[in-house]
Amino acid sequence: MPHSLPDLEAWAIFAKVAECGSFSRAGEQLGLAKTTVSKAVTRLEQRMRASLFHRTTRKLSLTETGRLALERAARILIDGAAIEADILDEAATPRGLVRIASISAVGVEVIAPVLPEFLKANPEIEVDLVLTENRVDLVAEGFDAAIQVGLDGDSASLRTVRLSSLRRPLVGAPELLERLGMPQSPQDLARYPAVLPSHIANSHEWQFARGDEDPVTVRVNGRYRANHADALVPALVAGVGIGLMAEYFVWGHLRAGRLVELLPEWSTPPGPLYLITPPGRARPARVRALLDFLRPHLTLPKWTNVPKG
Repeated sequence: MPHSLPDLEAWAIFAKVAECGSFSRAGEQLGLAKTTVSKAVTRLEQRMRASLFHRTTRKLSLTETGRLALERAARILIDGAAIEADILDEAATPRGLVRIASISAVGVEVIAPVLPEFLKANPEIEVDLVLTENRVDLVAEGFDAAIQVGLDGDSASLRTVRLSSLRRPLVGAPELLERLGMPQSPQDLARYPAVLPSHIANSHEWQFARGDEDPVTVRVNGRYRANHADALVPALVAGVGIGLMAEYFVWGHLRAGRLVELLPEWSTPPGPLYLITPPGRARPARVRALLDFLRPHLTLPKWTNVPKG
């Protein structure tokens, strides 16, 4: 008995419904009537003999079956859009919306300043930049790419490119160092007040390495804690304490002399910066255009040229 072809159109519609969170919004984006969208999903559910969504009058959410199917269904939607875009010669004139998520500091310091140049050169491309410290679900939330520090287990099925390594220099204000002196070794840090991130486990334990020497772990005393670096930097500049901070948060203060790097010959574990994109080889030309434009800025960000010490 011959097997029927998979209903690729319905799977693509299902992926768009999951992305939008409603049949009506998916229909608007696809240019289809709400009834057409609903019938496509119902057709899949009848064929699979399983529900893909929990439906209430106020909310639409994926069932476990729907969640398991979403990644591959989204790939159908992405690959299909890329095929049509190339056939329509979109490569010559990229057009449409690109959604990209980024950790806040990189978004503000690197991406936002150069986006106007890209938008002027590509008048038919729209960009939605979302700044967040949280991991995003590229497929479920409809993102074309994300810039994040480090990887987790959910990244295994995604496409990842390591862009650069982010230093975490130890910094302090000149005023504080005038009072307490300049530390000569990691062991000296125990007598300095520290500014600590409360959202990071064991943030009071600092690890340092130098050359081939064994790593050194130092416990510091936190005088001030906050759950975001933007709330910690003013305290560092004011001389409340010393701190280990991702370079992109403090590079401007280092360059201006408001902060000084301590123990520059000692290094702390770096944070790798990654570009994450959905699974599947095909990318629409508008996404390729933006990522190709941003990559040099992200591979060698401007703070890498700040003198140490």
